[in-house]
Amino acid sequence: MSRGGGGGGGCCPPMDLMRSEAMQLVQVIIPAESARLVVSNLGDLGLVQFKDLNGDKSPFQRAYAAQIKRCGEMARKLRFFKEQMLKAAILTGATQFSGSPLEIDDLEIKLEEFEADLIEVNRNNGKLQRTYNELVEYNVLLKTIGDFFYSAQRSATRQQREMVADQSGDSSLESPLLEQEMVIDPSKQVKLGSLSGLVPKQKSMAFERILFRATRGNMLLRQESVDEPVTHPQSGEKVVKNSFVIFYSGERAKSKIVKICDSFGANRYPFPEDLAKQTQTIQEVSGKISELKATIEIGLAHRDSILKNIAYEFEQWSNLLKKEKAIYHTLNMFSLDVTKKCFVAEGWSPVFATDQVQDALHRATTDSNSQVGSIFQVLNTQESPPTYFQTNKFTSSFQDIVDAYGIAKYQEANPGLFTIVTFPFLFAVMFGDWGHGICLLLSALYLVIREKKLASQKLDDIVEIMFGGRYVILMMSLFSIYTGLIYNEFFSVPFELFGKSAYACRDPSCVDATSEGLIKVRQTYPFGVDPVWHGSRSELPFLNSLKMKMSILIGVSQMNLGIVMSFFNAKYFKNSVNVWYQFVPQLIFLNSLFGYLSLLIIIKWCTGSKADLYHVMIYMFLGPTDDIGENQLFPGQKIVQIVLLLLALVSVPWMLIPKPLFLKKQHEQRHQGQQYTMIQATTESVTGLQRHHENPHHHDEFEFSEVFVHQLIHTIEFVLGAVSNTASYLRLWALSLAHSELSSVFYDKVLLLAWGYNNITILVVGVIVFLFATIGVLLSMETLSAFLHALRLHWVEFQNKFYEGDGYKFAPFAFASIIEEED
Repeated sequence: MSRGGGGGGGCCPPMDLMRSEAMQLVQVIIPAESARLVVSNLGDLGLVQFKDLNGDKSPFQRAYAAQIKRCGEMARKLRFFKEQMLKAAILTGATQFSGSPLEIDDLEIKLEEFEADLIEVNRNNGKLQRTYNELVEYNVLLKTIGDFFYSAQRSATRQQREMVADQSGDSSLESPLLEQEMVIDPSKQVKLGSLSGLVPKQKSMAFERILFRATRGNMLLRQESVDEPVTHPQSGEKVVKNSFVIFYSGERAKSKIVKICDSFGANRYPFPEDLAKQTQTIQEVSGKISELKATIEIGLAHRDSILKNIAYEFEQWSNLLKKEKAIYHTLNMFSLDVTKKCFVAEGWSPVFATDQVQDALHRATTDSNSQVGSIFQVLNTQESPPTYFQTNKFTSSFQDIVDAYGIAKYQEANPGLFTIVTFPFLFAVMFGDWGHGICLLLSALYLVIREKKLASQKLDDIVEIMFGGRYVILMMSLFSIYTGLIYNEFFSVPFELFGKSAYACRDPSCVDATSEGLIKVRQTYPFGVDPVWHGSRSELPFLNSLKMKMSILIGVSQMNLGIVMSFFNAKYFKNSVNVWYQFVPQLIFLNSLFGYLSLLIIIKWCTGSKADLYHVMIYMFLGPTDDIGENQLFPGQKIVQIVLLLLALVSVPWMLIPKPLFLKKQHEQRHQGQQYTMIQATTESVTGLQRHHENPHHHDEFEFSEVFVHQLIHTIEFVLGAVSNTASYLRLWALSLAHSELSSVFYDKVLLLAWGYNNITILVVGVIVFLFATIGVLLSMETLSAFLHALRLHWVEFQNKFYEGDGYKFAPFAFASIIEEED
């Protein structure tokens, strides 16, 4: 039961969620030596919302700026560990608790040690990995360029032998002199330098063009494509490369080529020209690669062991750090006494939590061995308290629907209480099919049964929204089954679940053609719509009439409930002005018109009259004194309509004029220092109205014109809204009809049509199309559509009658909510 009784309630029995908890502004004077423990205990309790008493100070001017900076540094280390664990694919385990609680100083030392170890291991592994990657590249280069040198050397040797054989006789006049001289004097041969390495394949064409232009063609470049991507030594990424060798002449050309290689990111490696040295180098590189690979694996195993030790306690460290940082943030909101020995804290707390807060303060004093206890006192204030509803996992999702519109003003009537029933019911009126309701029920039951497992998992956005509203979906499905049984629809198919149809054909000519040939042969169908209506020619007119009138009855009932709740609000806040000059005329106006229409609908159903209700309501305004004739439903109807019309006309100025005059009179009397001449209830009402509706800093400001214009707008809004809101409830009929007709189309034109072909392939295709249409359109789009329309009916048509929603939510300092927040 609700523990609060503030605002002078007592007009109705207390109930959960009806009104927010009674709140109080508390002040706590805390000795400096026990301040941290006090905040820690209150964070565990989670029932105090602290006020910032140092709003004029920057974060760097506050008392615990250094400690928060220290926590930020530790948080940076934890983020570093988390990044390393993600790279190593090591998951953090469940929160582990050691034998004794870890202190923040010990945690800081541990984090420093682990960070130093990880940085050292990563640095060594990085160096080894770069060396390993370079050796792998070098090995690739030796193999590809080695093949090129080997084939080129073999070709040159063959050509030289042929040349020597040709020159063994007399020198031919046709032989070039230079070649003869080179053969005769090898010392005069020109020695070319060479550079070899690997360049990214996508840059190879540009690399070749730049080299050619820079050396003016005085170089020879040979490139070979590497079959598999190689790891870049610096970045560690896989890159497709070409191996190359460049022959040049002169140091000047060499310096240009080196600069171009560096600018293109080409890694250069020495290459021995001698075949024996090449073989020896390949063997040495392969040996070093094997050794480095083993060393790197040992280093990675050491790194993984460090990360596993961190992962074992990561959640515990993270939670401890979050708590510590939150404690110092909260301490920075306290004001420091001039002696700097005490902290002064102020905040909001529920009245029922007084004993728990005092117990937390006492435990902190005892645990900190403080000589002086904390002082707890309640402050008187004119500030508006925060709104706090105690919800559980079932009611929280319904309360969230209301909070999405606006947080309730302190202790005003909470629509969330009624939303638990009315929201799923209005949804079900639009979604009435017990076959579809069972499908929704199964999905909701899956989410409810596995809620513990799903709550601990990371869900995607859509599934997370459905999981958060699992109990809303559960209630919607149960109500949908109920209304589906009333409509007698199971995937648009009627069933005789509660007995035989009350009607039968008078003769064979009326079968499935019309309802006029039907005669009543047994008692009325006991529950819901008689199955004989489905498929008959009169089905649509009958269901249209039924659902349209039912929508008006539901709408007028819910709007009357909203107006009645405004009465309970006015009584709770002792505001008799709103009772007599807002609640009463609104109730009269709505029921003089649409309450009367609802009464006519019920009378017509009971009497079976064929009166035209459209005609009755239209001529009630256009010709109130005209003869009703055949549209008369009860004796004296004409007099009743004239009286109701006069009441509706009188209620408009009743809403508009008296309230601003009463407020003006009360304001003048207060400033003249006179005693109120009004009755005590009216005095209390105006006082309560100003206490709860006006800013405490602006009590002396009163502009009659502004108050009158505000009341005029409110009156016009209600008068026009009474018509538009009633019409808005016809969406219940429209969406129910749309859902029924769509379901009928999918059943008749897809499933039955496929069944009629007597072909298994067509039947399978038809069943698949039917399932996809049912799931995609009726169970997904129609569910969302009905949900949004039910949401609108609550936010606009129902809540605007009594709900201001201009409060602010109670946000206590609680470790539980801080830990749940994502980084």
